[in-house]
Amino acid sequence: MTRGTKKSHPVPPAEIPTDYFRFHLPHLHLGNVFGNDWFALKAEGFARFFGTPVFLVGQTVIVAIWIGLNVFGYTKFDVYPFILLNLAFSLQAAYAAPLILLAQTRQADRDKAHADADAQHREALATAAEQRQVLAAQQAEQLLLLMQQNTQLTEVVKELSQRIETLTIEMHNKVLQNGT
Repeated sequence: MTRGTKKSHPVPPAEIPTDYFRFHLPHLHLGNVFGNDWFALKAEGFARFFGTPVFLVGQTVIVAIWIGLNVFGYTKFDVYPFILLNLAFSLQAAYAAPLILLAQTRQADRDKAHADADAQHREALATAAEQRQVLAAQQAEQLLLLMQQNTQLTEVVKELSQRIETLTIEMHNKVLQNGT
């Protein structure tokens, strides 16, 4: 290294945070559709239950038993045309439709929030990759500079070694001339 040249240190690599879900934290409030209290959890569970095979099979069995009891005369609480059964279906639809729509709307909000957070995460990864590329380019430049300085120093050492050899030979010759 020549005099007056500052020793350059490589730039430390950008530290990538290890909290992989940091972009999802602002959206945690979207976790439950109806809030976090007891009623909210039950309402969301109920809304999710409407589309399951268990619900459909269970409702079909109940309706078949209802109709069977009334058609075969075991009971006469809702005779044909099953007005009470129609009223029960209307009541169920009146509560189910808003719950399902609410759940779908909120799920869409959660999906959008998570998609945004994922996009931010991908952007952060791309930025980190660009920083690593810039750092690699800087390090390559520093290595090239160090190789050039090493080559210059090697040439200086070779030159000095040749001068020392020349001076040694001259001194040896003078000592031999004076000593005889």
